[in-house]
Amino acid sequence: MKTMTRFGALALVAALSGCATTSNPQDPLEGFNRAMFSFNDTLDKVALKPVATAYRNWLPSFVQTGVNNFFGNLGDVWSSVNGFLQGNVVDGTTDVMRVAVNTTLGLGGLLDISSEAGLQKRTKDFGQTLGKWGIGSGPYLVLPLFGPSNIRDAAALPVDFYGDPWSYKYPIAVRNTGSVVRLIDKRANLLDAGDLLEDAALDKYEFVRDAYTQRRQSQIRGSDEDSSDKGDKGDKPAKSKSSDE
Repeated sequence: MKTMTRFGALALVAALSGCATTSNPQDPLEGFNRAMFSFNDTLDKVALKPVATAYRNWLPSFVQTGVNNFFGNLGDVWSSVNGFLQGNVVDGTTDVMRVAVNTTLGLGGLLDISSEAGLQKRTKDFGQTLGKWGIGSGPYLVLPLFGPSNIRDAAALPVDFYGDPWSYKYPIAVRNTGSVVRLIDKRANLLDAGDLLEDAALDKYEFVRDAYTQRRQSQIRGSDEDSSDKGDKGDKPAKSKSSDE
């Protein structure tokens, strides 16, 4: 309930900020988004990136791999649900098999036996499911702490939260500690990409926005083999009059 309240307040702030639109029809909330991007970037530089760098440099690599595999195995549970919700029985079943194999033979998910056995990992979330159902993305939106998103995916975040098995972990102290470790591990995996972004992008905001939008469209469409003819018409970039028609 608290999560829903926070995102409801965020949606209201974003809507009010829409009054100060820019000339870019694909990013009508650019003023608000740039402010949030700057906030997130500053927070990352002063806190998250230094911790993630220390995590990668000092923690043994096999421990980092175990952490990544463990939370990745938990993520496969929700991915399987979304696979079935999207009507993709093959991907849904594959994720179920991944969880079964990695949980039993992979020491609770610390080892990724499934990938070595040829069971490919595919990450799916509820925002992607909504896109598959034909719900348009709406305007691009940068969320505090969460980063690049859009109106549809921001609305889907509470569902993703409740679909995450780790959100039910008790005691709460263990859950919170694990969530922090999970976040640091994710950031550590992006350190090299972040350095390349710093060196290559003239406008980091535009680069991240365009990269996120293109990647999200690709995720909605599915595999490259299907994207030419079966691309999701509801997840095209927002236009000036209406989004994702």
